[in-house]
Amino acid sequence: MHKVFTLRHRAAAAAILLTILAMAPVRAHAASKEIIELQTQVQQLLDMVQRLQSTLDTRFGVLQHLVEQTADNANQMSQTVNALQQKINQQSDGLSGKIDTASGQVQSLNDSVDELKTRIAKLDKSIQDLQGQLQNIQSAPPTGGQPAPGGTAPTVPVPDSGAGPGGAQGSLPQPMANNAAPGAMTPPLKETFQAALRDYNAAKYPVATGEFQDVIHYYPMDDLAGSAEYYLGEIAYHQQDYAEAIKNYNAVLEGFSGSPKAPAAQLHKGFALIQQSKKDAGIHELRLLIQRHPQTPEAAQAKAKLTAMGIHSTASAQR
Repeated sequence: MHKVFTLRHRAAAAAILLTILAMAPVRAHAASKEIIELQTQVQQLLDMVQRLQSTLDTRFGVLQHLVEQTADNANQMSQTVNALQQKINQQSDGLSGKIDTASGQVQSLNDSVDELKTRIAKLDKSIQDLQGQLQNIQSAPPTGGQPAPGGTAPTVPVPDSGAGPGGAQGSLPQPMANNAAPGAMTPPLKETFQAALRDYNAAKYPVATGEFQDVIHYYPMDDLAGSAEYYLGEIAYHQQDYAEAIKNYNAVLEGFSGSPKAPAAQLHKGFALIQQSKKDAGIHELRLLIQRHPQTPEAAQAKAKLTAMGIHSTASAQR
């Protein structure tokens, strides 16, 4: 462009000079000939400038067209990439949702299987108790209060007014515990549990511990035994005995997976593991709780705890 401006300046100067020369009087024939040659050179120079200007205009137009075409292609490519990215994101979200749904269904199936196993174990224990009761009845002496020849412990009738072990209505005599004194009565289930719960709420932990242990000892397959295990874990947690607390929480999760206390047991197990500096294991328990019981308040607490730790609530989201 600088060269074009220089040529234009020269052409303008030549044109001015030509005009001045044309207006000057012709003094001699030689001078007139030189003026004609100069006019010819100036005209040639003007023609060259015009041709150069035309060439530059043509090339500039082509260049501008190429720039516009490139910009249009870039815009189209950007729109295509954005559309493809949105499609990939939608497919990824759909796939993630399907995976989460399938994972939840599998976990629900596992929970159902665990609950079924627990019920089968309870039923098997009830059958064994009934068999033992029948054997005690058959081997009982005619007069009450005397031990059988084989040293069998005497039986104590259970009043037909409440639930026996495992929640079954008890009208048959129940064998006494091995460590119970002769003539001692088995403590009533509900009353013992309620008393233990009152002592727990009053922070009478030693008394509550003994009462909860009685519930577990005399009624090991009843649902309230699972709740008793949970509260024993809570007592140990309050006393910062995290290993013992985890042991009791595991008893709830493994033996009473269908218990209403199972979500809280898994939540507090995760907290106890974190308190023991077992961060990965605690995070695993909290994520497992969210998968198994996503709509519970305990799952919301687990998500809040993970968020406070700067961790995603699901392993897939972290990846």
